[in-house]
Amino acid sequence: MSGHPTSTQKKRQPVEYLSAPSHSISIARPGVAAVTIPSTFLHDAIAIAHSVIDQFTDFGVDVFSLLGMRNLSAFIGELYAAAMIKASNHQFVKNPHQDGYPDLLLMDPTGQNLWHSLTTRRREKGPFSPFASGGIEVKATCGAVPTPDQCRKKGFDKPDLGDQRIRCLTGYDWKAHHRDTNNLCGIIWDFIDNIPRITAVFYSHELTVNDWGNIVQPKENGGRTTSVSIMNRLGVKRMYEGWHLVIKDERYIRFIDSYNRSNQLSSALNNRR
Repeated sequence: MSGHPTSTQKKRQPVEYLSAPSHSISIARPGVAAVTIPSTFLHDAIAIAHSVIDQFTDFGVDVFSLLGMRNLSAFIGELYAAAMIKASNHQFVKNPHQDGYPDLLLMDPTGQNLWHSLTTRRREKGPFSPFASGGIEVKATCGAVPTPDQCRKKGFDKPDLGDQRIRCLTGYDWKAHHRDTNNLCGIIWDFIDNIPRITAVFYSHELTVNDWGNIVQPKENGGRTTSVSIMNRLGVKRMYEGWHLVIKDERYIRFIDSYNRSNQLSSALNNRR
């Protein structure tokens, strides 16, 4: 990882964020009204996640390079989800099944009653995919960049692990294993000063199957690739409209606005000045 920080570089500048006017999120549940909860934990979870990332940079072992970009992105999503549990004062618990849905189970009175009723079944997938009382799915992306050849034609090298990507991002989306994914907290991250940092947090409880592309099945003998559905532009726009936090950096704000053909974030930033 180029420019990897040393153990003497422990004091790092906190990242500042533009916050949305809304201070709550809703969690949709089948057959009953959505439940609304305060969303301050989404912001608090960032500081927790970044603190853990900083500790990794001081290990003396380049953990990020060991993981590689794909695993690192998944790790950051899992880390932010764990931080959300802590920041919400354990208003959520992690889904006990690795393939369960959603990632975080809401422990309101309904959720707690269901959770306690399943004490002897927590190794099973059935009761936790989906969890009837609902919760939040968490997914991370670092966005898409051109191929190495395309980058060379534009006069720069493709970003390596550790390199900031915002200058050449071409888009972003999130991926799921099924088209029913909703109550989604989608984050974007990038390397800032060679360290992974969360740059934006979005949330929507209004996603439908039409916001996800057709499920792509793995090819026969195609290795370990699993079936996947990629969020389409309609879904990305719906997530954009539910933005909660974006780094106070005009490069990211301009890119996200432009990708969604809107100026919602730029207007919010200008209104705060």
